Amino acid sequence: MSQFDELPLGPDLKKRLGELKFIQMFPIQAEAIPTILGGSDVIGQAHTGTGKTGAYALPMLERLSSASLNTEALVIVPTRELAKQVAEDIQSFGKYTSFKVLPVYGGQSIEVQIEKLRRKVQIIVGTPGRLIDHLRRRSLDLSHVKLLVLDEADRMLEMGFVEDVSFILEHIPRNRQTCLFSATMPEEVLRIAERYMGNPEKILIDKDEIALDEIEQLYCVVEQRRKFKTLCELIDQFKIRRAIIFCGTKLETDRLTEQLERRQYPTLALHADLTQSRRDYVMDRFERGSALLLVATDLAARGLDIEKVDYIINYDVPRDPLMYFHRIGRTARAGNHGTAITLVTYEEGWELEEIRSMTNTYLKELVEKSSGLFTDENYFRRENSKWVPRDENGLRPLIERV
Repeated sequence: MSQFDELPLGPDLKKRLGELKFIQMFPIQAEAIPTILGGSDVIGQAHTGTGKTGAYALPMLERLSSASLNTEALVIVPTRELAKQVAEDIQSFGKYTSFKVLPVYGGQSIEVQIEKLRRKVQIIVGTPGRLIDHLRRRSLDLSHVKLLVLDEADRMLEMGFVEDVSFILEHIPRNRQTCLFSATMPEEVLRIAERYMGNPEKILIDKDEIALDEIEQLYCVVEQRRKFKTLCELIDQFKIRRAIIFCGTKLETDRLTEQLERRQYPTLALHADLTQSRRDYVMDRFERGSALLLVATDLAARGLDIEKVDYIINYDVPRDPLMYFHRIGRTARAGNHGTAITLVTYEEGWELEEIRSMTNTYLKELVEKSSGLFTDENYFRRENSKWVPRDENGLRPLIERV
């Protein structure tokens, strides 16, 4: 199967897929949906933005009973933002069904959530901490769960949620169907699968599922003191109106946001120190805005599915090479084209070398030229793990406004 109309789904789901203009399935959907519909446990390797949610949401809506008065499906996710996003996606797919879907996460009134849980919700999408709060208050009954999804399992491991997830699973029937999705498959994730799943089908899509071939990857070597000026020149020359700009720290995120605002660029900041209401406000504005820059820490690099982000700018090179791919994966969503630009100081050359060694795709080098930008990979040479201009006159590797 390669198209949605080939799937054995009911008329309500097919009508909605038609409205959404879903025709061709992504690889994870083509392999996972029939398997989950068949009742098997599944381990799926998939990145956000490549149809992962649909891979488990569609068979979930098809197999479970919307007339049930019990919670029959639970999706555990690592972050509040992902909980909201997944719940919205499931609700969208089920537009013509009577399923009730509820996101459950911290930073929101637990009393409000308790009241909503009393209204008999069939599908819950929650973060580990808040799910445990409800279990201890006895406001959440998971004894009727038939389908469990662990989404972004590797991210939950990174955030230290292993014991929390184990506690939650103790409250779910053992004869459930379990689906685990993860962007990467470290040994810890496979051990979780072995412990909690029964002979799962492994659907391991290649690591290039982020669709690197749809992302033009550029980098520019800059002096630290000229970094902000170079960023502004990039924004102007590429006519960037909507982008996510990644920084390494919360302090840098706030500082850069203030600098951009002083230059009259409409800008918002997103990092972990913001209150939940502020983060919700920022994400709502960015998702609705056609001309807006979002300056963010790596909080936004995982788990968010934001449409129509044409540019990703790495203001700081991530120390973890894998984080680079999570960052740039915020563009080129759902088969669209995108551009990722990384600013590299001379001291960060080694980090970029590690990133380049992990991918076969071509990273183009932006260098200064009086007539504009051009690419020339032979322009720089390595010297003591730093990049310096090959030119003896020391041409500055900066972008000059034309």
